[in-house]
Amino acid sequence: MAFQTASKDHYVDHRSSIPVNDGQIVKLFVRERRPVTGPRKPVLMLHGRSVPAVAGFDPPNKNYSWAEQLARAGYDVFVMELQGSGLSAHPAVMDEPLNVSPVQRPLLSPNPIPPADLPTPDTPAKYPHQLNNSQSDWDEVDTVVEYIRKEIGEPTAKIDLIGWSAAAQQLGPYTIQHADKVKSLFLAAPIFPPNGRASKENTDFGAPVDMPVGTPAAAFGYPMSVTSKNGLAASWARDLKCPDQRENGVLDEVWKAIQDVDALGATWGGPTPGAPTGFVRVRNSYWWGWNSTTVPLHNVLGQTVPVCLVYGEHDSIVNTAPDLGLLYFSVPELYRLIPGKKKLMFRLACAGHQIVWERAATHLHAMSEQWLKNGKVFGEKGGSFYRDEDGVLTSQE
Repeated sequence: MAFQTASKDHYVDHRSSIPVNDGQIVKLFVRERRPVTGPRKPVLMLHGRSVPAVAGFDPPNKNYSWAEQLARAGYDVFVMELQGSGLSAHPAVMDEPLNVSPVQRPLLSPNPIPPADLPTPDTPAKYPHQLNNSQSDWDEVDTVVEYIRKEIGEPTAKIDLIGWSAAAQQLGPYTIQHADKVKSLFLAAPIFPPNGRASKENTDFGAPVDMPVGTPAAAFGYPMSVTSKNGLAASWARDLKCPDQRENGVLDEVWKAIQDVDALGATWGGPTPGAPTGFVRVRNSYWWGWNSTTVPLHNVLGQTVPVCLVYGEHDSIVNTAPDLGLLYFSVPELYRLIPGKKKLMFRLACAGHQIVWERAATHLHAMSEQWLKNGKVFGEKGGSFYRDEDGVLTSQE
């Protein structure tokens, strides 16, 4: 049964815990897509590091609107954007182009930095620190979870969580800390660093150092970076291994959707004065608490809260070399570390990291719907599988 759906945009009040505007009340953008009739079955969707949630989960091309597909299936879907992303409030330091990573500043001249005002590479950013951090992100997720509970009139409701890419950094630890608020966890192309930063000694998720962080300057001496259409195209191209993996014209549609939710970033970049090519502003984050030590904590993941992991076989981002330290990522290792038995992992043929905009998105939509409805995918309740182009499952256990 396909439900008729409605859309509503919310601006949720949140007391910021980002160091640069700590204590200020800011607005977090949340788009709701829900059936016009029927019970409220809440789902919260969270974006990754660089792509705003609306562009990722609810782009104008409705073939790729994951939120719309789940709403048609009867779910009350809330798509949230963290502070500094998309249509949520941006701390003022993100409006200053001289706060971009120093190595990227030349990309912003002449738009908006006049060549005469371009500082030398060794000139510090005006705000020489990272922007957000794990705790500020977890706080924002919790504000929206509580808002959803109030909105649907169920103050103790458990919420199904869906995240893409680096959203795992927020939703995984959040679930472990708030198992009473989470019904299930579905992660697409999840970023998991087994050697990720540890929490403060003798705490589960306490900050390992005082915030904000400004050293080393090359990594944390600025609050944001920028990403261009060419950068997105190059990253995506590395994962395109199948002739029909992506439809023609999708890259242009995706970039327009990204620019539509960053009006200021759209006026930056390009070699010709007054003719910007556009960037998307990306928060420079300091994250901790998502690693081989925290995943098994309190036997939450896979036991109290069921977990489903899905990634593309050509995803060059989520699985990297073990000798890369903090940049060693592994979805199979995340699956292995989840302590409970209520866990699933699927590796999909002909799909990459940008799976939400590839042809495999239809499989992703269907798999998440099955997961939300039955706690199973393709009839499987637990285990690791490879799904080929013909839909045949092969166990990877």
